[in-house]
Amino acid sequence: MTVDFAIKKVPSYRVASIVRVGPWKEGILRPEFRELMAWAKKHHLRTGKWIFQSPKDDRWEACLEIRGAARSEGRIQVKTLKAGHAAYAIFDPDEIADRIIYHGLNDWLRWRRKDGEITAVRGHREVYSGDPWTDPTAWAHCEVQFLVRK
Repeated sequence: MTVDFAIKKVPSYRVASIVRVGPWKEGILRPEFRELMAWAKKHHLRTGKWIFQSPKDDRWEACLEIRGAARSEGRIQVKTLKAGHAAYAIFDPDEIADRIIYHGLNDWLRWRRKDGEITAVRGHREVYSGDPWTDPTAWAHCEVQFLVRK
């Protein structure tokens, strides 16, 4: 499998989200995504992308793209993730370890900053086309995005 890094414009996403605070461990957001899916089903909302977002250290956010009218409810917040630019890579986590992608993308961005192509990195996220725990196609096309300022 070949993986390359590039910068692209990413769209805005209207999402329902739940924040979890604490150290990272595998499967940490699984219960939050189950809760988001149940909430979306209860409100008859169509869903789209599954987004794992980490805006700050030890703060993790499960975001489920939604289509339709919805309002925040309890710990579920409805918001819009802004459009912008992201350095990204698409890969299969079963073939290439995610830590290689994260470290490689981080180093690649360091050079983009030195060259003046970008001015800052604002966080990172993983974007899936569906449930990565049950949909092998979604899992095999993990997209890691580092949000950047040009």
